[in-house]
This record gives sequence, structure tokens and C-alpha cells, in this order.
Amino acid sequence: MTSPSYASLKWRAIARRHPSAFLLAAQLLSLIAYPLFEPAGGGRVVFGAFGVLVLALAVWVVNRSPAIKWIAWLLAAPAFALSILSVLLASDVLLVASSALEALLYFYAAGSLIAYMMSDHRVTADELFAAGATFTLLAWGFAYAFLVCQAWYPGSFVGVERPGEPRTWIELLFLSFTNLSAVGLGDVIPLGSGARVLVMLEQFAGVGYIAAVVSRLIGLTILRRERG
Repeated sequence: MTSPSYASLKWRAIARRHPSAFLLAAQLLSLIAYPLFEPAGGGRVVFGAFGVLVLALAVWVVNRSPAIKWIAWLLAAPAFALSILSVLLASDVLLVASSALEALLYFYAAGSLIAYMMSDHRVTADELFAAGATFTLLAWGFAYAFLVCQAWYPGSFVGVERPGEPRTWIELLFLSFTNLSAVGLGDVIPLGSGARVLVMLEQFAGVGYIAAVVSRLIGLTILRRERG
């Protein structure tokens, strides 16, 4: 067997065993890449390209979980098309439409991963990757929901810098991460009723995720070590 063939088979085996790791890696890589392209104005294009990749990976992960597959494809197909068109045509309307579908897909994928992690009493390495991927999916989903809310209700979010302008994607994503993790950091504040409701829902989701899912994984891991 040649070396390239062996390497290919090895990566395929890893992908089958740890699909959630690829989803988590793609989202974290997009965060790292964004600052490199933002000064040249290409941040939106980069996020659009990574968004397409994340959409594909999210559907792939859902297909390996107990979720209904056709729902994921029903959300992913138009979201994929609108995401590409929004980048090519620089259309804000298409961007909002794709963001709404992507938010739904990310929430659905997050729910599917939670069902996957709660389906047995044995903690695997992929379930630990799934825990991280679920957190990022929730953060991305609410960030896209914030983007839609801002488009529907201008002035929903205000920031320390440029207070009269709409918040950028990275600002809304930063708000989503800080809100979901409850660290209390951030220079973006929700003002409208819709924005505040979304923020409260994300706070509830963050606390519930830590209490119900993460604590369960930690407890099962400790129990397995004690029995071992």
C-alpha cells in the first residue's frame, strides 16, 4: 500500500470516528482567518466561504446523529445557495435571508448533537468534540439571529464605537460568545425588545447547556474513571 493511500485511509477513519472534530475545527479556523482578511475588506468573503464549509459539515454531523436527515438538507440547500449569492452579488437582502436559514440549521444541528451526546451512558472522544462543536453552533446560530434582528429592527444593537451604525458580523458573533459563556465582556448592548429577548434566550440556552449536557459528560467521565 502506498503512503498517500495509507494517509487517505487514515484520515477517512478519523473522519468516521470524530466527525464533530472537523466541524469544530472549521468554525475555529474561520475565527482565526477573519482578522487576516478584514483589513483588506475580505472578511465577509472569507466568512461566506467558511460558512459554506460549515453548512456542509453541519449536515454531515447531523446525518451521523439520531436527527431526521431531510430537515437538515431542507434548511441547508437554500441556505447554501443564498450564502453564495449574497457574497457574489454583495446583497444585504440575500445575506439576511441566508442568515435566517443558517441560524435555523445551526440550532437544529446543535439540538441533534445534544441528542447524540445524551443517547448513551458512555462518553467517547467524539462526544467531547461534539460538546465543543455544539457550543460553537449555538454561538453561530444566535449571531445569525442577531444579524436578522438588526436588519428587521434597525438600532437593535448599539456599540461603544460608531454607536449610530449597524453592528458588524464579528461584533455580533463576539456578543454571542460572551453572552453564551456568561463572561460579561462586550461593548455591544441590545436595546430593542426583540434583541433583548434573543439575548435572554441565549443566556437561558447557555446556562441550560452547561447544567444539562456538560455536567452530564463530566459526571460520566468521572464515573468511568472510578470504575476503571
